[in-house]
Amino acid sequence: MTYPEILQKRMEKTGSALCVGIDPRLDLHDSPAGIQAFCEKVIDETAEYAAAFKPNIAYFEALGVTGYEMVGTLIARMKTTGVPVILDAKRGDIGTTQEHYAKGYFENWDVDAVTLSPYMGFDSVEPFLQYPGKGVYLLGVTSNPGAVDLEMHELANGRRVFELVGDMTGRAASTPSGEGSIGLVLGLTNISADVLARLPDVPLLIPGLGAQGGDLETLRGAARTAPSVINVSRGILYADEHLSFSEKAKDYANRIASLS
Repeated sequence: MTYPEILQKRMEKTGSALCVGIDPRLDLHDSPAGIQAFCEKVIDETAEYAAAFKPNIAYFEALGVTGYEMVGTLIARMKTTGVPVILDAKRGDIGTTQEHYAKGYFENWDVDAVTLSPYMGFDSVEPFLQYPGKGVYLLGVTSNPGAVDLEMHELANGRRVFELVGDMTGRAASTPSGEGSIGLVLGLTNISADVLARLPDVPLLIPGLGAQGGDLETLRGAARTAPSVINVSRGILYADEHLSFSEKAKDYANRIASLS
């Protein structure tokens, strides 16, 4: 089964396109043990409504060795729920280095997909495509204001830089021994009809809903068939503290479902 098929199956089972981001604010917790207990509670309470989990590795790397041990334990917990895991790592390096990142993430932690920076070229993506049933999301148009500096820059032929990244998605099937699949990161805060029209119909990971202020209405009517998920991190973890994580996840899942 390919990664898009795995994701599609999960979305059909839950009726949800919500991706729950696991980005613990280190300054709001008194100890690594407290952070782990917090994340475990988020995972357990939101799994019912999650099409995917997305732990951001930076929040754990900041804790050093303890953080690496913690994220490995948390990923294992996520896997027991049956929810696909997207590791938000945004790695981008030469091929031999990428081979080791891929081994660490797909073999040691068994995540289902990884976010990658594509700006060292397609050969920096290829090592991640050698794993059956696994996927990658390349940074297409991200949710930060700086996306205009490079990703949305217009080329002499009228195309934009992110379209070159989109072109890479079609090369997965032609990769020798390639078994993986490629999707794109598309920030909700930078979505427009023009941007959507310039992107291939591949799985999208869409951050920017919740604390970043992205508008779901920009997705209404988008005629796409590939399975895409919309990420919410702070909006579930730290907003509306009078509500449970489960209640917040259910609310976001329902709001996203109302688009269809």
